[in-house]
Amino acid sequence: MTESDGTPHPGPAAPEEPQYADRVYRSGPGIISGVLLLAVAAWLIGDAVISGTGRTPWVALAAAPVFVFPVIAYTLRPAVYANERRLLVRNPLRSVHAPWSQVEGLRSGYSVELFAGGHKYQVWAVPVSIRQRKAASRRAMRAAKDGTPSASLRPGENDPTRAWSDQVVGNLQELAERCAGRPEAKGEVTVSWCWWVIVPTVAGLIALVTLIVTG
Repeated sequence: MTESDGTPHPGPAAPEEPQYADRVYRSGPGIISGVLLLAVAAWLIGDAVISGTGRTPWVALAAAPVFVFPVIAYTLRPAVYANERRLLVRNPLRSVHAPWSQVEGLRSGYSVELFAGGHKYQVWAVPVSIRQRKAASRRAMRAAKDGTPSASLRPGENDPTRAWSDQVVGNLQELAERCAGRPEAKGEVTVSWCWWVIVPTVAGLIALVTLIVTG
């Protein structure tokens, strides 16, 4: 198509493919336990700093990062983020960024494992509960007897006949199979360390040992 003066006129731009927000998977009990532990730590450390005598306030301050940062790392930090380009597994001390083209599969046994780029990674954010599996198995047996198939579930609805960890693995497997061939899902698996947890924990530990040894 050209203008009246002969200059080419660009055609209508192709519509951009919609971008969807990440699916986020986290352990609810882990978050609750982390918040409770941090609340107890804040109370104990605060009381030691305010009411303690001698070196006690300094020992409490040095012990704070040794306790607080690992609690955050192992309870609040773990999460799984998935979109149509990649899978991001955020573990306590490392983050695994895996484009779908590199994801070979996920397995839910006694723990959830990611196989990507020829390596195996634990997925801390999706703990496996044997109790949940047994309860889901009983519900599945009852549904089979009653003739109520789980296929009647709407998209995104929880399946009571499957444990939560197994549902998450199934969702991620489906996403991996659907998106592995997308051009934007190419790349290499990268692993990064969570230095904002490691450095203050080690620094606090050194300070705590120093105070105890020199006390």
